[in-house]
Amino acid sequence: MNDHIVGWLASLDENRLARVLANRPDAIAPPWPRRMDALAHRLTDTFAVMEVMRGLPLPTLELLQACLVVGGHPTEDELARFLGVSTSEVIPWLDHLYDHAVAWPGPDGRITLAKAVARWWTAPCGLGEPLSAYLDSWKLSTEALRRVCRVLDLSGHGGRRQVVARITALLGDSERLGTLLDDAPDGTLGMLDDFAWDGPVRSVDGNRFITPGTPEKWALDRGLLFRTQWNLAEMPREVALALRGPDYHGPFTPHPPDLATSGADAGAVEHAMCLAAPRVLDRATALLENIDKTTLPLLKHGGVGVREIKRLAREIGCAEDETRLLLEVCAVARLVAVDDEAGGLTATAGFDAWRLEEAPARLCALLAGWWRMERSSLRRVDGRQPAALGDDPAGETIARIRWALFAALAEIPEDRAFATLRELVQRVHWRAPLLDRELLADCAAAVLDEARLLGLAACDMLTGLGRALAPLAAVAGNESHECVPEVEHDPGLAAAATHAMASAQRTALFGADLTAVVTGPPSVELAALLDRAADRESQGTASVWRFGPASVRRALDAGDTAETLIAGLAEAGTLPQPLTYLIRDVARRHGEVTVSSVGCIIQGSDPALLAEIAAHRKLGRLGLRLLAPTVLAGAAPAGATLAALREAGYAPVPVDDTGEITVRREPQGGRLILLPGGRVAELDPPAHLLEPPPDPREHARRLLVSGGPAAGKTAGEARARQTWAVIGRMATRLPAAQQSLLGFVVDRDIRALITLADGVTATVSHGELRSGVLDAWCEEAGDYLEFPLNEIASVVNA
Repeated sequence: MNDHIVGWLASLDENRLARVLANRPDAIAPPWPRRMDALAHRLTDTFAVMEVMRGLPLPTLELLQACLVVGGHPTEDELARFLGVSTSEVIPWLDHLYDHAVAWPGPDGRITLAKAVARWWTAPCGLGEPLSAYLDSWKLSTEALRRVCRVLDLSGHGGRRQVVARITALLGDSERLGTLLDDAPDGTLGMLDDFAWDGPVRSVDGNRFITPGTPEKWALDRGLLFRTQWNLAEMPREVALALRGPDYHGPFTPHPPDLATSGADAGAVEHAMCLAAPRVLDRATALLENIDKTTLPLLKHGGVGVREIKRLAREIGCAEDETRLLLEVCAVARLVAVDDEAGGLTATAGFDAWRLEEAPARLCALLAGWWRMERSSLRRVDGRQPAALGDDPAGETIARIRWALFAALAEIPEDRAFATLRELVQRVHWRAPLLDRELLADCAAAVLDEARLLGLAACDMLTGLGRALAPLAAVAGNESHECVPEVEHDPGLAAAATHAMASAQRTALFGADLTAVVTGPPSVELAALLDRAADRESQGTASVWRFGPASVRRALDAGDTAETLIAGLAEAGTLPQPLTYLIRDVARRHGEVTVSSVGCIIQGSDPALLAEIAAHRKLGRLGLRLLAPTVLAGAAPAGATLAALREAGYAPVPVDDTGEITVRREPQGGRLILLPGGRVAELDPPAHLLEPPPDPREHARRLLVSGGPAAGKTAGEARARQTWAVIGRMATRLPAAQQSLLGFVVDRDIRALITLADGVTATVSHGELRSGVLDAWCEEAGDYLEFPLNEIASVVNA
């Protein structure tokens, strides 16, 4: 079969091959194939084909089943006759299959299917195995086969193949089979119809198959049924088709079900998005800060209980459903995680980096988490919601339902909304029929509710954010991914997020009654400032905060001064006199009692020596102060203090809390950023820019230039013959065992770590030999590179 697909691929022009590669990005993922035979191997990979089939619409899957039923390598006309439609109706959907390399035509027009297709359906169109599979079976002896012929009044002479052909011709002919059934015992026709329409495998009473005169025994003797187990029987495909009659045609639904739509107010949809997006970011930040301060306990069997969800919702000012959704999204985005030492859910280091990003980037990270989340936060199971962050057996299927729903919604014009959820579910099922239909109907409403809370849907249609997210299903990733840069940094989604956050209010109206009113969604920065210095009383279209002595003191405790707090609030609006008086009055009393922090303690037995150290000019930066004649307190940490004392000529030693001398490692350096509340984050270096996705047209052009199927086959045969001879003659620095390993890099595409004579190392695979060099994929370079064989000094398994 590989020869067939290689020949077909080589016959395509650049545009058609590029279309195939665009639909199958898995086939050109690094390390990309360099020959048609390697491309064909990737395209026909079982798991890859099954993954593609999950996204195919109903008509293409019906065509695949029809191909399996017709058998062999059917033509377009044969498929059209079986389906009862014209050939012109079949061709566009066959082209869709060809463009995904799930099937391909031969030079004679006959269609070949990828082997994985037959593994998906054991009973295409509800039909069993061909009759020949039962008659040719080793379980059926030649004598038993001749006995069937005698019962059917057929000749038993000739070879086994000829006998099977005679039986198949009789049982597969509707008229001849009808004549045969005229003499059947009562009840036989009804029983056979049950197998033909609701089979092909059914539970039976095994005793009736050995009792003379029963319909089951009569059908078994004539090859109409075959018992595979004592209580299971099957009907062959030809018999079922003959019983269904000559007017039967396989199912074919080339047109999607009707989806009624209604007019929608685009302005209202955009307004809803611009209200929801800032709120999502605001409340997610509040939730994360709450968990950062107080560990969220988990249930014994895992997950977060309803009681904790209610407490968290009350403290951050969210509805319970919204809290549950944001908590699970933040967990998938790796902003919170289970900490066994803390005994619950805590904020991660990723939260520190996330909170320093621009607002649109933070929003995109949350949306990317929801996009790959393998659960539905608002879905009810048996009338109640399960524990948040608990395991969901549906898992990956729920994520696929989310992507399929958005794909169907994206097809609706931007000024229209779907009329009924039932019709939308039917349209989604037509688009992705391999999804669990019951689960789809059960999850659809919950997924849409989640989308509304996140600003992705409103008024029964997608918002700009939702339409930007819908095309990213192919790169969505799954919950095992810590992040998905292809989604988080997608230009379209970033632009939509920037637009959604642009309406966030950065100003407030301050009243003489010590209130602050924000008429619209507050920006995250404004909300954080007001939350720090005031108590939020209400939120929604307009949010209200109230200042008081306790709330102002809270801001001062967090590090603000009266001047910085007044200046920060003044940037958001004009401050009334009572508010400035309140802040200054609280600040005047703030700090009447002080508590100092100590970086380290210096002890010594000689008071004169400690007094000398405290007065030393070079040690002034340590902030040393005398607590007692033999005790100094320093503001700097122990590591910095030790280094400074040694540089000044003293000989201190570090001790632990018990007084024992210990060796302390100096803290590792890094870029430190001070966060609100005195928290410090050490950030990783900025990530490299994303590699652009493979260009299908560029790869199509390269593959076509590299040669056709004959060239690829010839090159492969020559390589297999010459690999060991060339390596043995050219790679003279390598011992025999390492030469063999290098040969496996060429012939079996294994990964190996090679070291060149100059010390350069590289992880290579998918190698080829040409002109004394190893042309192989280099993981460090992300490209194919050439390595001289005589310069390779070492090869080890990677």
